[in-house]
Amino acid sequence: MNVQSKNNITQYEKMTCTPIPRLVLELSIPAIISMLVTNIYNLVDTAFVGRLGTSASGAVGVVFGFMSIIQAFGFLFGQGAGSILSRALGAKDTKSASVHASVGFFASFLCGSLISVIGFLFLDDIVMLLGSTETIAPYAKTYIFYILISAPFMSSCLTLNNILRYEGKAFLGMIGLMSGAVLNMVGDPILMFGLKMEIAGAGLSTALSQFISWGILLCMFLLGKTESKISFKNAALVTPKILGNIAATGFPSLLRQGLNSLTTVLLNTRCAVYGDAAVAAMSIVSRIIFFAFSIALGIGQGFQPVSAFNYGAGKYSRLHKGFRFACLISEGFILFSCAALIAFSGSLIALFRNDPDVIEIGTRALRLQALATLVLPPCMVIEMLFQSTGRRLGATLLSALRNGLFFIPALLILSHFRGLAGIQEAQPVSLILSVPVSVIFAVRFFRKLPKEDKEDPVREESAL
Repeated sequence: MNVQSKNNITQYEKMTCTPIPRLVLELSIPAIISMLVTNIYNLVDTAFVGRLGTSASGAVGVVFGFMSIIQAFGFLFGQGAGSILSRALGAKDTKSASVHASVGFFASFLCGSLISVIGFLFLDDIVMLLGSTETIAPYAKTYIFYILISAPFMSSCLTLNNILRYEGKAFLGMIGLMSGAVLNMVGDPILMFGLKMEIAGAGLSTALSQFISWGILLCMFLLGKTESKISFKNAALVTPKILGNIAATGFPSLLRQGLNSLTTVLLNTRCAVYGDAAVAAMSIVSRIIFFAFSIALGIGQGFQPVSAFNYGAGKYSRLHKGFRFACLISEGFILFSCAALIAFSGSLIALFRNDPDVIEIGTRALRLQALATLVLPPCMVIEMLFQSTGRRLGATLLSALRNGLFFIPALLILSHFRGLAGIQEAQPVSLILSVPVSVIFAVRFFRKLPKEDKEDPVREESAL
């Protein structure tokens, strides 16, 4: 047996024999750290830009909607290729895993490049479509310029990170993402205030951080740290079926991120009626909520490779145990986080923009969203369960319901009848409506899941 085969078996045994709580936490901790550091950067970036004024603060929220589009393609190919390659590794098919990893990476980079070209061609129109006001638009155009330059790297960076997570190598992904995020936090004050670049400095710092993260993550594959291998040779084996499978499996992530972008734009345009303070306030609330939810989301991301790998290996009992553990532990963390948000909501908003109007609007919205977020962890884990096991239609429906089909009507209806108060209430209403649907999907999934595990092929091979 060669060294590569021994390494594959070692990884197989880790993913199929390690006790579930330990395995989920082991894979979750790097994802949690990565997300916390990245989100701390996002919050720091928001705070630094907030020092430039309310319009500049609103510009960050506007451009965030466009960044979600770029990230959507990173998740499309990362989650799609990652889910397939993880199940392939569970079935001990390393060659298929490498082909899917390579195709996913190069497709993601290409899509990011196309977004960059289209963005520069229609820059003025895009900025206004994203929900800018006349006073926010100049700041948004400056900031988005650097985001467009880094788009191919931003998209494929997320793809690489997702592939590493699905391999069970979340620690390697953490190194890449943390390096970029730390560089970003250091670069913001230097470029914005030291070199007096202001919001252009924030954009340049973000772009540079993406280049660094991309280079580090790609090196993990090129230096042999992974089971799957990314190369032009493997990518050349692409067929319409392979690309279609990746796209179909990752489509729920594209839909989720795409709807996030659409709802962010729609939210900005509705808020713009009430001035820059409303746009800035809701942007700040979104960043804070996402930061608070990042630990629960990191646990869900730790569950994904456990789910995909053990499903591919036929270890259905471990899949069930992993699901229960991920729901329980993520809900525990979110209870603590949301209690803190409710207790200190006004003070938190003031940290990012000490404007009385922004604080007033943001405080109520933050409290409502914190209360509704309490029901989110189980819905999130159920959605990840369906995607990681290749249940494309179910994952797509759950993504669409929670991220758009409930939220968009709620926002339009409530903002019409209740004005700004309705805008603050739309997200909480959509989250609550998604709970019963998610529960029904989960019950049906586990009823159809085989009750008996498949025999373990590793024992037989290890004896050879």
